[in-house]
Amino acid sequence: MDLAAPPATRTRDDGIVPMINVVFLLLVFFLMVATLAPPEPFAVAPPAAAGAPNGARAGGATLHVAADGRLAFEGAEGEAALAAAAAAAGPLELRADRALAAAALARLLARLAGRGREEVRLVVTEGG
Repeated sequence: MDLAAPPATRTRDDGIVPMINVVFLLLVFFLMVATLAPPEPFAVAPPAAAGAPNGARAGGATLHVAADGRLAFEGAEGEAALAAAAAAAGPLELRADRALAAAALARLLARLAGRGREEVRLVVTEGG
């Protein structure tokens, strides 16, 4: 008489549950650490410059300037955008359109300096 328990048989589906758990945990992890960039308020074609491009975002605040001089910063537009960009902490990136006049860009930089902004990085693309 054999009183031992019968040997456990494994089914083919036993290996899929841990894999589903791992995939679910990875999905949750990537959703938690991902940052979504808000869409640009209007299309901006940065100017071209010789050398390595600095078009990659470094995580700082970005002031957008259209070819006609419109300003946008984190949902604010016009003078409110200028004030918010000048008061923002950390580095400020300036995404100005290549069709913006140099004199208008110089006036904008002077206005930012007048509001206490010491460092502004102009985003450019490779070329020139």
